[in-house]
Amino acid sequence: MADETNNADAVAETPIAAEHPQSIEAPVEVREPRSGGNRGGGGGNRGRGGPGGGNDRNRGGRGGNDRGRGGNDDGGEELIEKLVHINRVSKTVKGGKRFGFAALVVVGDGKGRAGFGKGKAREVPEAITKATAAAKRAMVRVPLKEGRTLHHDGKGRFGAGKVNLRTAPAGTGIIAGGPMRAVFESLGVADVVTKSVGSSNPYNMIRATFDALTDQTSPKSVAQRRGKKVADLLGRGGASVAEAEAAADAITE
Repeated sequence: MADETNNADAVAETPIAAEHPQSIEAPVEVREPRSGGNRGGGGGNRGRGGPGGGNDRNRGGRGGNDRGRGGNDDGGEELIEKLVHINRVSKTVKGGKRFGFAALVVVGDGKGRAGFGKGKAREVPEAITKATAAAKRAMVRVPLKEGRTLHHDGKGRFGAGKVNLRTAPAGTGIIAGGPMRAVFESLGVADVVTKSVGSSNPYNMIRATFDALTDQTSPKSVAQRRGKKVADLLGRGGASVAEAEAAADAITE
């Protein structure tokens, strides 16, 4: 009995850690590195000191480049966006039909710059977004007379689409069809007379319109190319010297 009592006392005095060293020490050892590792990893990502931080920094750099390109395209100004046409196409597959959408968008700043673009996607909003981005990248500058009309008449052609553009006096308004009207509204033209001859396909009409607009020239650019004064060119139509000089001073582009 004495031996059993002594053994019982020895068991009671023995620490629990001595009997089960892994049940107490192992969780502590695993928990401490894990919590410290998470804190250190989070700090590394925030501080961009580790490998994850380097990736975040690279992604942030690409985002900054994209924003910079967008700023160059927009010029820090609000652009006029016109949705010209949406075309839905379908593809028959084993499970049914897959639908896709193609959008045609015209973008301009209302001050002589405009562009068009097209985008394709499974959803309409995504297609419009792609088309708008493409239009911003393809913007061109067109010289305007008095900021409201074209300097001279012009003709444009693309495929089977043909368009005729004519300058107009103040108060005429935009006399043009749907796709062409969107171009002149975004461009900032207030007075123009147009006629579409041939294909009524909106893509052909838009491309033919921009073909005619890119051929527009201003008296200032012609005078610089020929090494003359603007008043000399404007006075050849029978106008007096004073009228030619006044008209030359009124030309801003």
